[in-house]
Amino acid sequence: MNRSFIHAFILSCVILTACTAKVPSADVWLLAENAETKPAPVQFRKAHVSGNAVVIDLNDRRQTIDGFGNSITESSVFVLACLTPEKRHAVLEEMYGENGANFSASRTVVGASDFALKGHYSFDDVDGDDALTHFSMQVHKDGFSKAEYPQIKDEQYDMWQCLHEIAAIKDGQKDHEWRLVASPWTAPAWMKDNKQFFDKLNRYGGALLPEYYDAFARYYVKYLQAYRESGIEFWAITPENEPMGNDGSWESMHLSPAAETALIGRYLGPEMENNGFGEVKILGFDQNTFEAAPYTAAIFGDSLANAYTDGTALHWYGSTVSCFPDVLDSLHAAHPDKRLIHTEGCVDNLGRDGWPGVSDYEGYKECCWFNNDAFWWNPNATDWAYSTPWWPEWHPKYAVVHRYASYIIDGLNHWLTGYIDWNAVLDSIGGPTHVNNNCGAMLMVDYEHDHLYFTPYYYVLKHFSRSMRPGDVVLGVTQSPDTELHVCAVEKQDGSYAVNILNTGAEKQFPLQIGEYAATISLPANCVETLIVKL
Repeated sequence: MNRSFIHAFILSCVILTACTAKVPSADVWLLAENAETKPAPVQFRKAHVSGNAVVIDLNDRRQTIDGFGNSITESSVFVLACLTPEKRHAVLEEMYGENGANFSASRTVVGASDFALKGHYSFDDVDGDDALTHFSMQVHKDGFSKAEYPQIKDEQYDMWQCLHEIAAIKDGQKDHEWRLVASPWTAPAWMKDNKQFFDKLNRYGGALLPEYYDAFARYYVKYLQAYRESGIEFWAITPENEPMGNDGSWESMHLSPAAETALIGRYLGPEMENNGFGEVKILGFDQNTFEAAPYTAAIFGDSLANAYTDGTALHWYGSTVSCFPDVLDSLHAAHPDKRLIHTEGCVDNLGRDGWPGVSDYEGYKECCWFNNDAFWWNPNATDWAYSTPWWPEWHPKYAVVHRYASYIIDGLNHWLTGYIDWNAVLDSIGGPTHVNNNCGAMLMVDYEHDHLYFTPYYYVLKHFSRSMRPGDVVLGVTQSPDTELHVCAVEKQDGSYAVNILNTGAEKQFPLQIGEYAATISLPANCVETLIVKL
């Protein structure tokens, strides 16, 4: 064969291979103040960049994702019962279905909480019923009377029915992961020192009496058994929501670090294990991150409690601008084998009047949030501590979208394994709540006009939930010196990478390095962007 022909043939093969080789790229999902769009894919090339680059270290494999989602409260269920069954199911499909956000984690309430219509109940309110012979879940099955609540569309719908409807959605799809967490706000009042669900007058929620630790553990297991018998399994529980209390403002119960340690190690953990719930995770604490250390030290320092406790549940109400990264890092460093998961956060005190202790009385009260995306994208929200004497530097006004996206991105970069929001659904003013503790929610509903409004931060959680699934592994990220950028990344189970970015400032570009590949990322102002990268 002619040698020149052979050389030409080899050269043509090389050129053809170069032209047809797959160029690494990223699919893009963009959420900006005025729209949710799908821009053109981003092309990566083999290169090493420097300067203000964001660098994702493929060798720095960290914690595993547990998931993202919201909470099913009595108030949420009530609002869902005010929709037709068809609209309600469409809402739950959007939140939990494969074609929607596909939320993989949820939290629900054992008994009453502040987000109940009337509150003041448990599943056994017969004084001194240590044997729990009167334990009943009926209060979460009875539904809501149309005679009492004219806006109700489905009188038979309640907490029990809602959890089963979500479970059915999950069971009917390929990706059926649903990590359900249970949390009580209080034990039955007769188990507590003040014999009340809460005492607003004396600013005290009441403490669980030591002589009832065993009864409370059995009460909890009866709750788990009732759901198991109906086909629903819980992934985890917390012994108590906010064990440091809330000044008796609503259903609550005090457990000191020593008390929670004893409850877990000597009563709750053994009772669960002995009744076939040993695989259900116990998450300690369940309150604000910056206050967690005394509880983790006590629980994980006790050999019995440590053996039963899988990790720590955290809330975000300590600041509107920080996830307390140093605290998260120290909690992880002290107990690297224990997960850190966020179990409650929301836009609290929504539309509440200021009070004499605040310095900005007029600015304390928000307005105009319903069906108004601009409210959620810009610094219009306040929280319980805004302009108060308590840590004002940690509680400025904030843009809701920025707070959610930065908290979750920064938290994942400092060992959080997931994020569960508070109420999944509320009415247009952030209720109903029997203590006037109105809050924002992913979905807010105007009954009178039959108007459903998915708030912008719902779409932030949707981005995160769809791109970071349980089992994905968080990767180490070197951040840009530009403090308006927040970036996190995971390695997905199919070998691709999800990169989530928040830009709180103006339009910008920055170089992104993933392993030996790089790309220039262009962002509009005020946006959240997700890249699904296949190298």
